Amino acid sequence: MPERASRRRRHAAVAALAAFSITAGLALTGCSDGSEGPEERASDGPRRPSPAAAPLWDRTPASLAAVGDSITTGFDACSVLADCPEVSWATGTDSAVRSLAVRLLGASKAATHSWNHAVSGARIAQLPEQMALAAKVKPELVTVMIGANDACRDSARIMTPVADFRASFEASMRQLRATAPKAQVYVSSVPDLKRLWSTGRTNELGKQIWKLGICRSMLGDADNMGAAAVARRDTVRKRVIAYNQVLKDVCAKDARCRYDGGAVFDYRFTGKQLSQWDWFHPGRDGQARLAEIAYRNVTAVGPPT
Repeated sequence: MPERASRRRRHAAVAALAAFSITAGLALTGCSDGSEGPEERASDGPRRPSPAAAPLWDRTPASLAAVGDSITTGFDACSVLADCPEVSWATGTDSAVRSLAVRLLGASKAATHSWNHAVSGARIAQLPEQMALAAKVKPELVTVMIGANDACRDSARIMTPVADFRASFEASMRQLRATAPKAQVYVSSVPDLKRLWSTGRTNELGKQIWKLGICRSMLGDADNMGAAAVARRDTVRKRVIAYNQVLKDVCAKDARCRYDGGAVFDYRFTGKQLSQWDWFHPGRDGQARLAEIAYRNVTAVGPPT
């Protein structure tokens, strides 16, 4: 009997040692046998959610390149039929305008970290070339304002077709992304040319300048209110609206692109905000308003709606 009792004690000890070894192994490997109580489960603390992905839009870009047409070159803002880039809404240095570059970077840095590749008279077919130039300097932000010249033709019949406008803008974005894949793009809507006609036609000097050939599709026969002239202006306005839809749609496909939500198209320029020479292009005051709109949208927490 004593020997049998001794064997039983040895078997119990071996079983206990095995159980201890299994439990210790589970603890060391971080595994669980599913038997822990509420206090033990809570001891690890609440699970932290995975950090959200950083937003792609940087509201404080450190460099800027501008592409576009005569509005961005400051055409007719300082003297008749001439560019005036120092008052450009995007990259100008004029203290009265306080361009987007100055507002974002400060005056001294704007002089060395902003570039203007816009060309007066440019249509969207020329935009890929401008984008290629802008991409070379690897700017953190590229501003785009183009499309007015595609609607401003000698007649409404030869305005740039909407499909061609889309193809050129898509090609422009591809051109930029090939060299500067992380550059942000701020796209301005095309201004409401019919509203500019309506405001500018009150100035006799401006209408004389219009006769030199500025935007004939909209400004030709400025005082003609006949059915054909009214229909022509409406056709041009509808084309501008279609261009803006293209800008919005193409921009929406790029995670680092922000459209202005139609802010420039909706803006009601007053006479004092237009060029004192042609009463069509933005003057200094108008350029300052464009800079305000751009700065507000670039620095907004979310995109314009």
